Amino acid sequence: MKIEVLADADAVARRAAGLIASDARTAAGARGRFVMAVSGGHTPWAMLRALADEDVPWAKVHVLQVDERVAPEGDVERNLTQLTASLLEHAPLPPGNIHPMPVDARDLAEGAARYAATLRALSGTPPVVDLVHLGLGPDGHTASLVPRDPVLDVMSADVAVAGPYQGRKRMTLTYPAIDRARRVLWVVTGDDKAVMLQRLVNADRAIPGGRVEQDCAVVFADRGAAQKLLPGA
Repeated sequence: MKIEVLADADAVARRAAGLIASDARTAAGARGRFVMAVSGGHTPWAMLRALADEDVPWAKVHVLQVDERVAPEGDVERNLTQLTASLLEHAPLPPGNIHPMPVDARDLAEGAARYAATLRALSGTPPVVDLVHLGLGPDGHTASLVPRDPVLDVMSADVAVAGPYQGRKRMTLTYPAIDRARRVLWVVTGDDKAVMLQRLVNADRAIPGGRVEQDCAVVFADRGAAQKLLPGA
């Protein structure tokens, strides 16, 4: 795992955007497309807006969701709502290249299976996503892999349905799908993440984030989140 500490959340967002753009150019040149999966959060939305200012082969970019709340289309709690606003209003990404999780499916398990098929169609069998972007919660969760949820133990599917968390059921990529990625990009900001970031860096498997493989991982953190990693901490 590589770790880079930046001054603040805006610097983290810009640095992450630059890395995504670089990976997109490399993947598009090598394989004809770039497939990334994006999590939610305030800094990630800034990251996606900053991506619009980068040199990106937009026609060859496909955007998946790492996780999504089961909520109506257009709901402010849906990651998709902010994802589309951050990208489509700022960058020339073809609208059809955003692939929403089907959380409006009557049968959520069938919807998860359908989304796993989307992963395979874009990224092969088994799917190898070019870049998976992750955040880290103050409780150590990442994606919708939350403490004590049975979804943590799903190893036979790439997409699964998680139980209620903060009032909403979720659909999420599982560890196998995340761990196959060519790159895992952690974006971690805020003082309230400091303890969990330290545990993440130490690969503490007692927290969900600590169970993600680290060989292809990069962490961009602001000074608040990284305070326990800095000299003198």
